[in-house]
Amino acid sequence: MTKVVFPGTFDPIHYGHVDIATRAAMLFDEVIVAVYDKPLKSLLFSPEQRISLVREVFHSQPRITVLGYSGLTVSFAREIGAKAIVRGLRVFSDFEYEFRMALANNRLDPQIDTIALITTEANTFVSSSTVKEIATLGGDVSSMVPDIVNQALKERIAEQALQPKPQTNPSE
Repeated sequence: MTKVVFPGTFDPIHYGHVDIATRAAMLFDEVIVAVYDKPLKSLLFSPEQRISLVREVFHSQPRITVLGYSGLTVSFAREIGAKAIVRGLRVFSDFEYEFRMALANNRLDPQIDTIALITTEANTFVSSSTVKEIATLGGDVSSMVPDIVNQALKERIAEQALQPKPQTNPSE
């Protein structure tokens, strides 16, 4: 049985992610969609919210399991017995970043390979950052994310709008 890990922050999960995970599930026996808990970037959703959304998106896919993790991806892959790390490539700049990460991961554990799947043309422009920016500005992201994620985005953005803004000192 070949198990692979598809890691990411999934903040939020979008159709590009869904496409890569679904295609990986056609190639491998088990795909672990691994939701990273503490990336070095600003997050809209908590780790628990992201895991819940990703689980809901893949609930009917028996070859896809969703787990949260922290630490090095290659260490997590080793812990769960994954043979490879699956990554998605959209544009040329993704290749350079993923190439460097694959080499670093290989240095850390040569037994775990990296497999890159090229995104479908329809998802080339879709990224979590793009989805968040459009949604935050009131745009329609329904063609980029599953319905449950679209609803969660609307709710989270509405919650943030109700939170008090930090006060600035007018004398500064």
